[in-house]
Amino acid sequence: QVQLAESGGGLVQPGGSLRLSCAASGSFRGTYSMGWSRQAPGKQRELVAAITSGGSTNYADSVKGRFTISRDNAKNTVYLQMNSLKPEDTAVYYCNILILARRYWGQGTQVTVSS
Repeated sequence: QVQLAESGGGLVQPGGSLRLSCAASGSFRGTYSMGWSRQAPGKQRELVAAITSGGSTNYADSVKGRFTISRDNAKNTVYLQMNSLKPEDTAVYYCNILILARRYWGQGTQVTVSS
C-alpha cells in the first residue's frame, strides 16, 4: 500500500507564491513518476505538472513559466513551487504517484487565490 501526505496549501493574494509538498510512504521500489493535478469547483480534475524519476517534467500550458515541479528521490517527496498565482489557480490540488501502472492519490490540499 502507498500513502501520500500533502501539505502547503492555503490562502494567498493574487501574485503571491505557495509551495506544496507531498511525501510518499509505503511498500514500493523502483522508478516511478509523481505529479500534481487540481480540481476547481464544477470542473474536471486536470493535470498541472508531472516529473519522472529521471527528472523530466511536463506542465499544463496554463501554469508554464509560473509553476515548477521538483522531487527529492531520497525522501520520496515531490514539490510544486507556485509563483505569480492567479484567482483561476484556486482549486484542490492532488498529489499522485504512478507505480507499476497504478496511480495513487493524496487527499488533496486547498489552494485559494483571492484578495
